Amino acid sequence: MSDTLTDYTSENFPKGVLSVCSHFQVNHNQAHAIDVKLTVPFPCQGELDDIAKLLADTLQQAISFSLELSVSAVRASSLSGSQANIKNIIAIASGKGGVGKSTTAVNLAYALMAEGAKVGILDADIYGPSIPTLLGLKEAKPSSEDGKLMNPLVANGLSAMSIGFLVDKNDATVWRGPMASGAFNQLLNETAWPELDYLLIDMPPGTGDIQLTLAQKVPVAAAVIVTTPQDIALIDAAKGVAMFDKVKVPVLGIIENMSYHLCENCGHKSHIFGEAGGVKMAESKQTSLLGQLPLDINIRQDADFGHSELIENSTGDIACLYRRIARNIAGQLFLQLDNASPLTPTVEYED
Repeated sequence: MSDTLTDYTSENFPKGVLSVCSHFQVNHNQAHAIDVKLTVPFPCQGELDDIAKLLADTLQQAISFSLELSVSAVRASSLSGSQANIKNIIAIASGKGGVGKSTTAVNLAYALMAEGAKVGILDADIYGPSIPTLLGLKEAKPSSEDGKLMNPLVANGLSAMSIGFLVDKNDATVWRGPMASGAFNQLLNETAWPELDYLLIDMPPGTGDIQLTLAQKVPVAAAVIVTTPQDIALIDAAKGVAMFDKVKVPVLGIIENMSYHLCENCGHKSHIFGEAGGVKMAESKQTSLLGQLPLDINIRQDADFGHSELIENSTGDIACLYRRIARNIAGQLFLQLDNASPLTPTVEYED
């Protein structure tokens, strides 16, 4: 068993599964099944379930993995009070609007939860907040127990805060830059966040002053860029990568949304907006392609009605795509930036 977990390698386990585990225990129960208990530093339940199926076929014995998640902060944070409950802040950004960034951010948040993490989402798109609609909370308003901190709204276990919960979305469109930045800082710092492994920030599209200010003032651990395969979208996405480079925020990788359309009748894959654009961009920017998502009417319909495939069917085809990308984000955050990563070089000193 331990040999298999040591030898198994993937993008998120480049040195084997056990190289990232702080605890490993194998139990044989009375039903002659094997339960493997692991303590892991990032959510990876889906991948370990796949490994369990492979082992079960090989050993002809039922095998399950029980995970305890032990996520650490990869960046020192200046947040205090309830904000100190947030371990890692990840910015979900795009160079331009209309690429499905907010829908992707919400589904990734649900996907991280499906993998076992405690997650929140903060809507930084002050001018066009869409998180309330995507979560089915359009008419909801936050409460406050002490008159100082707002309680986040909760949708299916996901803690959320958005300017859309506080003011009419049409009012936000007339704000000047400093007002928008100030409002966002209040949303972050005056929300009573519960303990979170990850807080996803749905960034406003573009690379202007507001985006730079947010990236500089918030202790963002890393960023993810959402794009479509179109050339015009890729040009703007490249500007997004450059913006985060400028403010010294690591970019974990690229998500190519609306990558292809799969025909419901024959299964033919059509690349309506171009092909392999995200792949080429990831290579040119020396970052990872975290995943490709299809142009699918179910995703659009779920978004319009505040639903998510991750909640309705966490093992469906679309849900599995999001969960794989979520694992890649969490895994690469640990592997690239955490000192406990097996990829972190060991420094030896000689007398």
